[in-house]
Amino acid sequence: MYSLRTVLCLAPHLLQCFVAVLCLSVGINAGKYSREVNEPKPSGSDGQAVEFRIAKLNQVWEKAKRMQLSPVRQAELHSDLKLQEKDELQWKKMKVEGLDENGEKEAQLRRNFNVILAKYGMDGKRDTRPLESNSLKDHDTKEGDIFDDPRLDKLWNKAKSSGKFSNEEMLSLKREFQHHKDKVHEYNILMDTVSRTEEIHKNVISPLEGDAKEHVLHQKHTELKQKMRDLNQGFERLRKLSHEGFTEDSEFREPRVIELWEAAKRANLSKDELDSLKEELHHFETKVEKHSHYQEQLELSHQKLRHVEALGDKEHIKRNQEKYNTLAEKTREMGYKMKKHLQDLSNKISREGLEHNEL
Repeated sequence: MYSLRTVLCLAPHLLQCFVAVLCLSVGINAGKYSREVNEPKPSGSDGQAVEFRIAKLNQVWEKAKRMQLSPVRQAELHSDLKLQEKDELQWKKMKVEGLDENGEKEAQLRRNFNVILAKYGMDGKRDTRPLESNSLKDHDTKEGDIFDDPRLDKLWNKAKSSGKFSNEEMLSLKREFQHHKDKVHEYNILMDTVSRTEEIHKNVISPLEGDAKEHVLHQKHTELKQKMRDLNQGFERLRKLSHEGFTEDSEFREPRVIELWEAAKRANLSKDELDSLKEELHHFETKVEKHSHYQEQLELSHQKLRHVEALGDKEHIKRNQEKYNTLAEKTREMGYKMKKHLQDLSNKISREGLEHNEL
């Protein structure tokens, strides 16, 4: 037994130990929910934080950084992956809430991911449909054969030799042609995805699994038909534009915005709804043009950085590298916001058009 005097002497020390243990316990538990712990942990020897919260997207991004993608192309991939991340995280929340029981959204996400892989040549297949969104490289292609599509090239050469277009209008027309080429590329990727899914479908043994895949295939064929309709309408518009030229009352200049506006006019919307949408599309067009400007600046910054690296001045290299990194980050961020806005507008037009058709 300890004497009363001994206990009184030890009491302050025991109290200090108890408080220390309590603080340590609280600190550990609080650490579970702290910002530092929940943020993506650094990866790799350079200590850089991971870009995405989904492992497969990080794997794609790390692989892309080892590939010889142009700066603009790499920034485009980053914004596509960021959009995919947003959609997948939303789907995970839906799944927890018991939604998407038939797996429709999951199938669409898988399809979108496969399109991204194929679009940037990361699906393990040799892409016979080269796609380069960097408009500054147009001078590398053969004169009169710049779209890898006989119909587009023929139409382009007719428009170019017609004398109907100013230099500025020719640049706008070229963007329209490039946009159509990109849409054809996406259609071909989706068609390849459907073909591969059909091959898998033939080898299915389980009837239940077969029914599920049948549903997915039906969705994909529906999407293919819609994309083909869009392509035909887009080509018809290019044909008309090439023959008649731009009209003074043209509402928009950017191909993606024009495409949305044409879809809105076909959606049986009221005059007030169209006027409201037109105003929103003008804001979106400004965003698209600003993003295009940043893409051009990023490519020029990259060219300057390569030039400075060749000279070997370390201080000069460091300054240009910092400028390039800042510009690349800004371009990726703007690309994501622009694509998210495009996605929201497309969904809005489809939803409102469907509601009007059901009335």
